[in-house]
Amino acid sequence: MLTVKGLSFFYQPDRMILKDISFALASHDILCLLGPNGTGKTTLLRCLLSLNKMKSGSMEIDGQDLTKTPAKKRAKMMAYVPQATTMAFPYEAREVVLMGRVTHLAAGGRPTKKDWALADEAMDRLGILHMRHYLFNEMSGGEKQMVLVARALTQQARIMVMDEPTASLDYSNQVKMLQVIKSLAEQGYSILMTSHFPDHAFLACNKVVLMRDGVLMAQGLPDDVVTTENLSKLYATPVCVTKATLYPKDEVTKVCIPIMN
Repeated sequence: MLTVKGLSFFYQPDRMILKDISFALASHDILCLLGPNGTGKTTLLRCLLSLNKMKSGSMEIDGQDLTKTPAKKRAKMMAYVPQATTMAFPYEAREVVLMGRVTHLAAGGRPTKKDWALADEAMDRLGILHMRHYLFNEMSGGEKQMVLVARALTQQARIMVMDEPTASLDYSNQVKMLQVIKSLAEQGYSILMTSHFPDHAFLACNKVVLMRDGVLMAQGLPDDVVTTENLSKLYATPVCVTKATLYPKDEVTKVCIPIMN
């Protein structure tokens, strides 16, 4: 669905932020973008969302040039889930979720019963409908993140761009968020997520992109890309990728362990 070829971006010509970035994202895909801080991950997301204008390359959804697509139409194709944030006003969770319908409303139009029903349906789908009257700014980090995902669902875009969806979440809520992401992909959504946890590639993703200093180091299947050698180079610190046995089913998975000197 989403194809990016040769994307480059800079604020100043002598300081390239992104250089020749190419990847593809299809229906049912979960692509995990890994890289250290300051490597350009968020800048890449901003280019995809047309918040930053790329300097060269192309971005297409189903063959349609995103740079020539009106913002309102683009919002119907791609939804953004930021890291949990605060709102300037005391909105209820249900009102925040309803904001996903803005791109479907006529100028100056008011939400219809259908729009409210879609918001409730999205919250129910994520198991948070009982929180619909909670004040968003008073919710926990995990609850806020679920609300933001529900808002993206209400937008009815088939591609979701998630900026560190598990950031600031406790262990339990990280697991719940990854389960939600896997469930959405099974339903046909395409997910692009950034993460600082390479284990997430093994837990939830079928594609991985490694990026450092604005350049793609490697991309492909998690088993092929998330290796001891690649991660140690990516983060400039010793990392060991090894196997672990999950009991009681004796399932084997891979885990990433930093080596403490």
